[in-house]
Amino acid sequence: MLSLLEFTLTSLLIELTPGPNMAYLVALSLSEGRRAGLAAVAGVTLGLAVVGVLAVLGLAAIVAASPVLQDILRYAGAAFLLYLAWEAWRGADDGAHQPMGRRAAFGRALLTNLLNPKAAAFYLTVLPLFLPKEAIGSTGLSLALVAIYVGVATVVHASLVLFAVRLRPYLLTDGRQVVVRRFFALALAAVAFWFFWESR
Repeated sequence: MLSLLEFTLTSLLIELTPGPNMAYLVALSLSEGRRAGLAAVAGVTLGLAVVGVLAVLGLAAIVAASPVLQDILRYAGAAFLLYLAWEAWRGADDGAHQPMGRRAAFGRALLTNLLNPKAAAFYLTVLPLFLPKEAIGSTGLSLALVAIYVGVATVVHASLVLFAVRLRPYLLTDGRQVVVRRFFALALAAVAFWFFWESR
């Protein structure tokens, strides 16, 4: 029971540390609103869950043991985020801007997390530290820890989205819409470089 509590607190501390998901969700929520932000949270949640299950099944260990596969994921993830930044910058003008929509926000957040080798590294290195010696290799307990981590991450991410949405009316006035959306594009570009550096 103590290990589960310790793991929950560790997961909370990790998720409260600024990272690519946090920056992306806040910027997206400021630019597109609550629905797109929460849809992206759902995408992040599913991505973290899928990577966690793959890690428990041992597939993530194959990626962790292959520098080539890690580099492919890093470059693909960073390139995808840079593409999103370019797309957001191009459509920042009031007349040209088209709302992303919940489906697109969900899919992009999901893909970004599936391409993040750092998530697999967490499951392979941190999660086993909280397994009792006799339970190492236990699929059931490992999946329970994955569920706890994903749950904590979802609560933190959803809270960030709702907080950003509360600020939106003060920032997204008629004279500031283009500025906020340009900021969103620059934030995505920064997240891309951050993602590439942190996942090396």
